[in-house]
Amino acid sequence: MFGSHLSIAGGMFHALDVAKEQKMDCVQVFTKNQRQWKTKPLQDEDVSAWIDKLELLGWRGTNRIVSHNSYLINMASPEKATWNKSIALQREEIERCEVLEIPYLVSHPGARLGTPRKRGEPNQLGKTPSKEEFAGLKRIAKAIDTLHIELPGYKTVTCLETTVGSGTNLGYDFQHLAWIRQNVKEPERVGFCFDTCHVTAAGYDMSSEKKADAVLELLRESVGLEHIRVFHFNDSTGEIGSRLDRHAHIGQGTCGLSCFRAIIEHARWIDVPKILETSKEENNTGKPMDVVNIAKLRRMAKLANKHR
Repeated sequence: MFGSHLSIAGGMFHALDVAKEQKMDCVQVFTKNQRQWKTKPLQDEDVSAWIDKLELLGWRGTNRIVSHNSYLINMASPEKATWNKSIALQREEIERCEVLEIPYLVSHPGARLGTPRKRGEPNQLGKTPSKEEFAGLKRIAKAIDTLHIELPGYKTVTCLETTVGSGTNLGYDFQHLAWIRQNVKEPERVGFCFDTCHVTAAGYDMSSEKKADAVLELLRESVGLEHIRVFHFNDSTGEIGSRLDRHAHIGQGTCGLSCFRAIIEHARWIDVPKILETSKEENNTGKPMDVVNIAKLRRMAKLANKHR
């Protein structure tokens, strides 16, 4: 289940064309411009073209399609106006996913704002959240509850994404994500997206087989492995614990191949989408780097199958 985040320029269905052309198993898209508060509604012809392509690929009704929400949304904001605008935009994201039959919406948890963190200050993983962090987590849970009340019966699952902890962003600690899910009234509508770059830059060391296994055990104890619905497969140019969100191609960063192997080899996640968010240039032979990265990941998966 390897794929990539692909452009929707010229029509959303073009992302599915590229996915087919590059022999991907899954895809992630934006359903709108991710940097605008307002956007035009989905057009019937665009929805039909998208659904038709899903049918042709045999992907309709599967978990192969992922969307990512707008970068503007901040469900942790203490500013009432921004919090309300964020809920409204998140509602639109969920509604678009529902119409387009996209089962998973990856969503950044949000930034608490307030007292800034010191530059270079490491994340204190596994510690009790600060008062301001806890307040931010409660605002996220309240926002999600509000959306669930307003959108009863919707199938799209909100997948809260692990973060590096830059600025005042929440979600850098597995416990943050676990607390949100445990404290919403419909937890079955909430899952998680595990980003390998973000987890590494947050301070979780997966650079050896033993260390990777230890991180996954922490993940099991906190959020539950079964609630990971999506992976973002990105290597990290930032060092472990750097809090720098800088993606690199697979094997060209500090995550360590053991990070990716540990996930690929885990039987529970065979059918969970693993999405690249790496740059789209070509290598020195003219091959798209998405194809190069996926080929590397498939070699790992082939070896894992031999050992099962």
